[in-house]
Amino acid sequence: MADTLKTRVARVIAGGAHAFLDKIEDAAPVAMLEQSVREIDQVTDDVRAELGRVVANRHLAQQQHLHLNKEHDELTGSLSTALARGRGDLAKTAIARQPDIEAQLPVLEGSLGQLSHEEKELSGFVDALMGKKREMERAIRDFEASRRTAEAAMTRQGSPGSTTQARVQAAQSRFRPAHQREAGLEPAGRG
Repeated sequence: MADTLKTRVARVIAGGAHAFLDKIEDAAPVAMLEQSVREIDQVTDDVRAELGRVVANRHLAQQQHLHLNKEHDELTGSLSTALARGRGDLAKTAIARQPDIEAQLPVLEGSLGQLSHEEKELSGFVDALMGKKREMERAIRDFEASRRTAEAAMTRQGSPGSTTQARVQAAQSRFRPAHQREAGLEPAGRG
């Protein structure tokens, strides 16, 4: 697997939705979070493509390993038969091919082990990315719910500016008549 793919997965997994929300200065945080979810989907698709390549290569390596093991067993049987019949020419051919097969088998076994490890790692990445996607989607829902709750509270109470303004106007309306009475002034419109 390419290190850049591992790096991308690690970056996506390490990013926290709540930390992301704290840093957003944009007027559209939900859109930014949804873009992050789309990025998770893209990385997941890339990991799945790599996983498919690894699975296919592991299958091919398994098939080649089986083929070489079968050929090695057949050569061993042919070698015994050739020696029993006194066919040195056939025995030489079998003996010449066996070391080639014996040299390839450990390489294939190593490759199978590596491909199996990569397959497990990539499967784990897909699971982690899907978990991160669910986390981000939950953060979007929570953020939108908190926004709706805040908007509903603002609607019930009025906006902070209008509440303050209404309180100032009420205080002024109470102050004017009291001030006029104390100062001995007639309220406007009387007189």
